[in-house]
This record gives sequence, structure tokens and C-alpha cells, in this order.
Amino acid sequence: MASLKELCDGLPVDPLPSPRDRDESVPHAPVRTVNLTDDERRLALQNALRYFPSTCHHTLASEFAGELRQYGHIYMYRFRPDIELRAYPIDEYPAKTKQAAAIMLMIMNNLDSRVAQFPHELVTYGGNGQVFSNWAQFWIAMHYLSEMTEEQTLVMCSGHPQGLFPSSPSAPRAVITNGMVIPNYSSRDMYDKLFALGVTMYGQMTAGSYCYIGPQGLFMEPHPSSAILVIRKPSLCTLLICYKPITLRIEDRTSRIVVLNAGRRQLGVSNLSGKVFVTAGLGGMSGAQAKAAVIAGCVGVVAEVDGAALKKRHAQGWLMEYTSDVDICMDLIRKARQMKKPHSLGYHGNVVDLWERLVQEYESTGELLVELGSDQTSLHNPFNGGYYPVQVKFEEANEIMKHDPERFKALVQESLCRQVAAINKLTARGMFFWDYGNAFLLEASRAGADVCKEGAPLGVFRYPSYVQDIMGDIFSMGFGPFRWICTSGLAADLVTTDEIAKKVFEEIIAEGLPAEVKAQYEDNMKWIEEAQQHQLVVGSQARILYSDQRGRVALAEAFNKAINEGRLLGCVVISRDHHDVSGTDSPYRETSNIYDGSSFCADMAVQNAIGDSFRGATWVALHNGGGVGWGEVINGGFGLVLDGSQEASDRARMMLSWDVSNGVARRSWSGNLHAKHAICKAMEQNPLLKVTIPSHVEDVTLLENALKP
Repeated sequence: MASLKELCDGLPVDPLPSPRDRDESVPHAPVRTVNLTDDERRLALQNALRYFPSTCHHTLASEFAGELRQYGHIYMYRFRPDIELRAYPIDEYPAKTKQAAAIMLMIMNNLDSRVAQFPHELVTYGGNGQVFSNWAQFWIAMHYLSEMTEEQTLVMCSGHPQGLFPSSPSAPRAVITNGMVIPNYSSRDMYDKLFALGVTMYGQMTAGSYCYIGPQGLFMEPHPSSAILVIRKPSLCTLLICYKPITLRIEDRTSRIVVLNAGRRQLGVSNLSGKVFVTAGLGGMSGAQAKAAVIAGCVGVVAEVDGAALKKRHAQGWLMEYTSDVDICMDLIRKARQMKKPHSLGYHGNVVDLWERLVQEYESTGELLVELGSDQTSLHNPFNGGYYPVQVKFEEANEIMKHDPERFKALVQESLCRQVAAINKLTARGMFFWDYGNAFLLEASRAGADVCKEGAPLGVFRYPSYVQDIMGDIFSMGFGPFRWICTSGLAADLVTTDEIAKKVFEEIIAEGLPAEVKAQYEDNMKWIEEAQQHQLVVGSQARILYSDQRGRVALAEAFNKAINEGRLLGCVVISRDHHDVSGTDSPYRETSNIYDGSSFCADMAVQNAIGDSFRGATWVALHNGGGVGWGEVINGGFGLVLDGSQEASDRARMMLSWDVSNGVARRSWSGNLHAKHAICKAMEQNPLLKVTIPSHVEDVTLLENALKP
């Protein structure tokens, strides 16, 4: 096994590592099918070889050409490191600054095999959310970070380490961009070509910004209550029924809150015992759904076609039992409903088969076995492994995807139409279904499925978005997913931060809060207690919760003080999901409740990354693409290292205030009254903050009158 020092010595070329065959014992990204011309194939190979001295080209050229032919991309498997990739304690990294060491830690956590979806292809989650485009980039970036001083900034361009550039100690130590393709060329086909050429990549959200912390992040969102059934990709296998004690993960909080809110708003209940929630996906972030259902108090049924992904979640304790027999699945659902105890059930098969069988059960018995439904397959990437059609088995689907992409696309669209038809029948009988922000309704509409709302403008669907209709105005109130990582690697440090967070929230609540804000803080208190109980950590010692500007600043200052006093034994990295108040412009998700016509504009996300960069962030990132797909969203994020210094406290206060207020101000200008109230409150607390407030048209009839010829 190589050491961290060897890992930071630079790209190994003298001697070259031995060639490696692809390790088939681990999950791999689907083979990519790209129609490159002969000139483009030569260009892709040339682009890959330029990372190496010319003396290596004869050895590597045929090998890289083989990867391009066989996998549709040059990953450079030969250069996959021997060392176990994980978040080592920060003091073990051979870096000249704590900031650089923290970035190294976060990168390696994103590539941890327990965390990453396809670690050998450098994919963290979402099927194609890359940390880097190839392994040469990883080695070079780690070397630059080990050499970096506080007067340099690492520039990362779609996975490519462009270099260390002179800057100031107050500047970010890294600036990251992913997928910044000129808008007129930001199509799905162009992405496939540019990724094959090695000149751009899809960073998802927190994959390409190095801030992913596993499924715990998705688990936390506002107010959940219901039962869950989760399904994702199709494939048949032998029957397996197993039981495992359940533990929780980082993406769980979002799923939990969404489910609870769905139960409260649509079913009129706050107790979800005996209620069933059916969805799809156990791969990357969707892997949180099963545990989210259990914590929400319902029965979660999750379908997943990829047996490796399903078994991984079961082994990690996120899924309690599973079966590949749909008849047994129905029996287990009935049993769980009767027991009225929180439970998670995996169905190893295609979600369409599950939905159609639930329809069949209703039509034959009159029994509706599901109250809540959604889908969390990676439909931002529908034709490259994000969604598997029901008509063929998993293995066969992968072969069709590789050799006959047009047929695969037709199968996917036909499958989506069947899925929607079954869902429509169940919702007509009382089930509530929502879009999870994964482009399910968008892609279903493109496939010709019956999802559009009658008489409504194009793009308005018959089913709600979880952001717009279930989470409500949580972002407009300034609340979003704030996270921290204890770089010491010690579980005791995470426990200490949990205790600090509870104390901070107790003090804020004691000072008096509006009812709707107080409820969010009380939810956070409960969440922290549950997080410890359910063992949510996978990979780095991290925690996530939903907080507003006041809470984020208070937490950062309290953590920084604890580091200074020695109560925490290492630095703390603070960050957030890009899916946040200000971080993302996405008309079908984060900004779906912007009604002034600007939901398709990306000024907020771009301004946010720029503003974070000069207000104290240790690193910033700006991406094209995210949860809803390439060309459908612009999003950004940050990381900030707390080291116990006064400077770190000042940076956190300045940057976090902007990072929230920017989005609240934009939402206020669009006409959201919750945002208007929140930003006015912020201006009262900080006299330097001056925000333009809209004057609402009180008499809407004057609009029609003024427009009459």
C-alpha cells in the first residue's frame, strides 16, 4: 500500500505503474457510447497523453485507446492508487497549510469506496457525478495541494488541475469550475462528446466541489411524515430475504423531512405508522430513502435494479430487508402495514414492475397498498445508466445501452410512459405522488407520458415538486442544508460538535423566535439526537442540518471557539449542499417557486460563488448541471476551514451572512413574502445590509386595464 506522502509526490511516470485490468469485483459506471469521428478519437487520445512525458506515450497510447473504445472514456485505470482512499485525519496529510490538507481530506472522502458510487471511475454519486475526469488529474491535484502555500490558489477546470497561481492569504485556496460550457452548446449530446474528449465533466453538485458526505445529507429536510417504498433499476435475481439492524446516513435528513411534509400536507396526518411510501433508487444519494422512511415512522419500499447497490445499502444497515420476488414483496408490504412499525423493504427489480403490480393489487382486491410515492432514479442522466427500462433485464439493458443507444433511448421512454400510467391510476385512487427534483416529470413529459397539467403552460406538471409544494418556503425563510466535517477523524469530535449545536440552538430559541422559525430549530434539536441514535456517519465524521443565517453563523463561531480552547482536536470544515437557499438556479427544483419569470436565470448562483470567494471561503465551486441534469441548472458551493483563529471566525461571519442573504434577497424580489420578511429582519440586524424591496401591485385589475388596446 502506498503512503500519503507517495500519493503527493506527483504523477508516477518513472517507472510507470503496472497495467491494470478493470476490477470487476466493484461496481462500475455504465459504458458510455459516444459517436466520435476519427479526428475526435485522435484528439481524445492526444488530450489524455499530454499529462505524461513523451517517453511514456508509446506505452500508454494503445492502452488509453483501448479504454476509449471499450468504456467510452479514458479513465487511466493503470494510475488508480494502491492506497485506501478515505478521509484520513488531517494531520496525516503532507501539506504546508491546514487549508490544503482539508481539501485533500475532502477529495479522498468523495472517493472512499463506502461513499462513492463508482470509485474506480471517480464517480461519487448520481451515476456521473465526477470528482475528476481521470486518475492523472487526481495525482496532479494532490501534488499541487501538498506544495501549496497561503499565497497560492489552485485552479481546477472540470477536473483538470490548471495549476497553482499567485494570490493572497485572504483569497480562496482553490477555485473550481465544472461543465462551464457556452450556453448555446450546453446540450446533452455535446456533453457526451466533450466528456469523451476529456475537456469537461459533470460535477453533479457536491461531487465536483469535494463536499459530499454520503447519504446523510439527503436525509435531512423540513418536516416529514409517511411511509416509504423505494424502487429504482430493473433486474431479476434469485430470491433473497434478509434482516439487518438499521443505521442512518448523511443524505437522510432531506428525504425524511420531505416524507413527513408530504404526510402532513397531503394525508393530513403527522403519524405515518402503517403508511407506505414507494420510490426508486438505492444507488448514490437515493440510498438514504430507506432509512429516511424508518426515521419518518413509515414503511419505505425501495426498488433497485442494480443488485450490487441494493446489497451495499443492506450491508451498511440502511435497508432492513429485501426480496426479488414481487409476490413476496406484496406480502411483506401488507405485513408491514398491519404491524404499523417503521420498516424498510427493498425490491430487487424494476420500479415499473412494482408500480404495475400495485395497480393490479388494487384492481383485484380494492386495497390501495401505497399512500405516498415518488422516484429518485438519476433521470438527469436517463440514457447512460440513470434509468433502466422495464422491458429488459439489467444486464441486457447495459448491453443495449452500449451497442444500440437509439433503441435504449426508445425503451427508456416507453418504460417511463408505462410507469406514469401506473402512477396515474394509483393517484386517481388516493395515492399522493411528487417529483423528487430528479427530472422525473421533465423526462417523462419528453417521453410523451401523461404528466402535463391540463390547461397549464408548458412545463407545469400534474404532480408537485418537492421543493415547491412539499418543502414550501423553507429556502425563502433562509433555511437550508448546512454541514460540517470534523477533520480529526475522531467520533468524539463529532459528538462534541453535536453537543455544541444543541446548546447554540437552545440559546437561540430562548431569545424568542417566530413560530415557523422556532419549529425549524426544534426539528434540528430532534434531528441531532436522532442522528446519534441512528449512526448516520459513512466516511468522514460529518453532520448536516437545516439552518438559517443566524444559526449557521452561531454554529461556526461556536465550533471555532471550541477548536481554540482545545475542546475539538482538529479543524472543522463547514460547507453546505449546493441545493440551498442561494446556491442553485434550477427552474424545476430549487427556483421552481420563483414566479416573476426569472426562474430560468442563473445570476443568483453565479453571484453566490463570486461573493463567497472574496468574503472568506477556503474554496469555491461553480457547476453546470446537478440533480436535474446538464444544461438544466447552474449551482455552486464552498468549503471553509475553521482553525480556531479570529480570522476564521471573521471569515465565517462575513461569508455565511452573504451566502444566505443573497438567495433570500432574490426570492424577496420575486415576490415571496416569507423572503421579504426574512431579508427585512436581516437588514434590521445589520445596518450595512441594504436590499432593494419590491412594491407589490395591490390592484391586479389595473394590469389588464392598462394592457387593453
